[in-house]
Amino acid sequence: MKRTLRGFAPILLGAAIWPHLLTAETNAASLFKAKCALCHGEDGSGNTPTGKAQKAKDLRSEETQKKSDAEIAEVIAKGRNKMPAFAQKLKPDQIQQLVAYVRQLGKK
Repeated sequence: MKRTLRGFAPILLGAAIWPHLLTAETNAASLFKAKCALCHGEDGSGNTPTGKAQKAKDLRSEETQKKSDAEIAEVIAKGRNKMPAFAQKLKPDQIQQLVAYVRQLGKK
């Protein structure tokens, strides 16, 4: 019986964690869409009418992707140029979710 349970342990653990991972990814995508996509576009390219007018950065670019997580978080929190600051509107964990999402955009 012990061997049977050991064999299922990774499956059970994965089943317990998987919904949380999906929720975190979905939350980050929803947060990005609500706060960032108007200027940066859903794909992060900055290729939107507002993004072009504001000269929004392409978040997929090497320039953005080579920044550290802390640098990206600081830009989100404090804003830069025409980009508004989000420190008062987002919780620190939400800013970190956006940093992770920006990293994912660079991989697409």
